[in-house]
Amino acid sequence: MRVAARDAVGVLCLLSVAAALDFKYHHAKELEAFLKEVHAAHPSLTHLHSIGRSVEGRDLWVLVLGKFPTHHKIGIPEFKYVANMHGDETVGREILLHLIDFLVTSYGRDPVVTRLLNNTRIHIMPTMNPDGFEATKVPDCYYTRGRYNKNGEDLNRNFPDAFENTSASIQPETQAVMNWIKNETFVLSANLHGGALVASYTFDNGNPVTGSLEGYSRSPDDDVFIHLAKTYSLNHASMYKGTGCDNRQTFPEGITNGYSWYQLEGGMQDYNYIWGQCFEITLELSCCKYPPEDQLEKFWRDNKVALIEYIKQVHLGVKGQVTDKNGNPIPNAIVEAEGRPHVCPYRTNEHGEYFLLLLPGTYMINATVPGYKSMLKTVEIPDNTGNFSALKHDFVFPEVSIRSRGVSCPKTPLYQELQWPSAAVKPTLHILVLMTVMLVIFK
Repeated sequence: MRVAARDAVGVLCLLSVAAALDFKYHHAKELEAFLKEVHAAHPSLTHLHSIGRSVEGRDLWVLVLGKFPTHHKIGIPEFKYVANMHGDETVGREILLHLIDFLVTSYGRDPVVTRLLNNTRIHIMPTMNPDGFEATKVPDCYYTRGRYNKNGEDLNRNFPDAFENTSASIQPETQAVMNWIKNETFVLSANLHGGALVASYTFDNGNPVTGSLEGYSRSPDDDVFIHLAKTYSLNHASMYKGTGCDNRQTFPEGITNGYSWYQLEGGMQDYNYIWGQCFEITLELSCCKYPPEDQLEKFWRDNKVALIEYIKQVHLGVKGQVTDKNGNPIPNAIVEAEGRPHVCPYRTNEHGEYFLLLLPGTYMINATVPGYKSMLKTVEIPDNTGNFSALKHDFVFPEVSIRSRGVSCPKTPLYQELQWPSAAVKPTLHILVLMTVMLVIFK
């Protein structure tokens, strides 16, 4: 009995330590200790692991929360939040710790949080650039060297780019995130920054194929991205006002297309969308990059509802499995909504699963297994975010008897390649026009 009582006291102590999260900045050792305490107090609801190490050898911790935290469960979508990619942009780092605290202490008590965790696998990375954070000795609202990693690289300019070749060498932190994206079936994500107050969405880079000549780089899922950005801004305490951080810059409804704001190559949100099949937006949460600690509680209150409402959007659209007649999953089948072609086609995972984020409406879903006739299905998609489950539709290919081979898109400027045919046509048209004029003149 005494041993049992002692164990119970120990658990209560862990719960109290995990719950007593102060509104202050948590440096590397404190952050790690907090995450380990949360996991120890909630072992069946959380899974703590490092996806890699920074240049200086610090762990890149991720805490996974959900009913099945240790592994992917068929039908359960994967969601992620990443913060502190720029080491001197600190608000996101701290509010993600408070989000963790809120989720684990509300599970089983709050019905919305309970249903959210029962139906979603949530990955939270409080810091992608721990070296940059530790290197920021004097907090500043505008700029410090801590923005960069130890090698002086901007991690949000370090990913493969779909529009142009980048010269920067892939950093350890970037490679760790790329591997993480490859190994999970992420559906929705957000990247937390500071220095502005706006929700920015894909594309960050662009070319004439995506409408850059009009000052806007449009993805095939532009309507969904606008909805996602508005979901956050409209649920934020003040982002929706769109006033920005000075009188010169405003963002209607608190959102912006990334390219319309400023062009950025090698960004993480474009990489997620093109090569990770994951819709990611960038959340700028504070005009001051590294604000005083006494403002952190207000930042948490301002963002709390928006953080939860945004996670719910992972249940938009349609999901399902592609199988053969015996129920065996078919990986690498292409499943897309007609009229929304992705430059790198969205494919099923090893379980034959697909997830397509789509707004409520009528869509034609096309499932294709190379070498076999495509299957088409018209679906009527409701708004199921409140039910914590997207519409489910499976595809069964009766004739397929072999597993598709692994296929991956090359990490090359895929959109740049789309310009080649059009660029080749233009000179030909010019020549034809010139020949016609010459014939008229000579006649």
